[in-house]
Amino acid sequence: MAEQKRDYYEVLGVNKGASPEEIKKAYRKLAKANHPDLNPGDTAAEARFKEVNEAYEVLADENKRARYDQYGHAGVDPNFGAGGGGFDGGFDFGDLGDLFGSFFGGGFGGGRRSNPNAPQRGESIRTSLILSFEEAAFGCEKAVTIERMEPCGACQGSGCADGTAPETCPDCHGTGTVQVRRQTPMGVFATSSPCSRCGGKGKIILQPCKECRGSGAVRRRKTIQASIPAGIDNGQTISIRGQGNTGKNGGPSGDLLISITVRPHELFRREGTSVLCEAPISFAQAVLGAELEIPTIDGKVKYDLPEGTQSGSTFRLKGKGIPSINGRGRGDQYVTVYIETPRNLNKEQKEALKKFAETMGDNNYEERKKFFGGKKKR
Repeated sequence: MAEQKRDYYEVLGVNKGASPEEIKKAYRKLAKANHPDLNPGDTAAEARFKEVNEAYEVLADENKRARYDQYGHAGVDPNFGAGGGGFDGGFDFGDLGDLFGSFFGGGFGGGRRSNPNAPQRGESIRTSLILSFEEAAFGCEKAVTIERMEPCGACQGSGCADGTAPETCPDCHGTGTVQVRRQTPMGVFATSSPCSRCGGKGKIILQPCKECRGSGAVRRRKTIQASIPAGIDNGQTISIRGQGNTGKNGGPSGDLLISITVRPHELFRREGTSVLCEAPISFAQAVLGAELEIPTIDGKVKYDLPEGTQSGSTFRLKGKGIPSINGRGRGDQYVTVYIETPRNLNKEQKEALKKFAETMGDNNYEERKKFFGGKKKR
């Protein structure tokens, strides 16, 4: 017996109603995790990699996905379940779906039709938020205004006008399904399909609520206070549970997903929990050493620059970086110094500098002696 394939949505770990972007994101994550180059000799990872690619090939194609949603694996694989001889060319997939629907109660592949009266989770809402460098580093409270679907207050989510209630569908008599007889090359088969009049719910609303027009939900503007955790980085997303669109049939609400953008800072840049910056120093400070006031995200701190500091040297200010988003400590700040060459010297300054250079000579500059001395030899 051939091995039964897993559901493609299950393989990628997404819901059946997932968007193309969600499918693509899930595929990239799984393909990278199970790629043979990253898992040499792991046959299980190789098998998962092939399975993930097969699922993505179908779900990423609009036409293939539609056939798969209607007929399962048979809709995209003509050899699926065909046995040794396969099916006759005049037998189309529509007949095949009806045939199996008569045995399994609808939907090819044996399956279970989703109950339209079952509780359904509401859709999540996505929005974005722009933070300053310091707000992202230390966390903050932000007011976020969104538009979301909420239960209708006029009908309490029932969708019915005041004083009325849903009535039994006259077409399916409350079952949510209707029987259809179809002639196929293999004979006449009876199939069950969702009732088109009531959408499979078994009940219809004859007098819909004027406020929500029978949907049971209305769109409202809502302002929500979002707690931004300290240490959040550019491109990350925070989730506020239950603040998305309302669910159906008593199902829970979706979530509010907030994508974070951090504005660049004029002095600092970030790498993980480290803060990097550059500090200009004068020639005299580099030679003689000096006490510097270094800006940090906590304010200015003093640092004793040692004598003979070279341009490009980097020193660390411990604990002056970004707080870890998990609350465990802070990173460091790294300061790279560079010597700022003076401009527009007057005559006296130039003469003093020439005399200084004459007293120094090349013997006092190790790197110059290596470079220019080596060049002369070559």
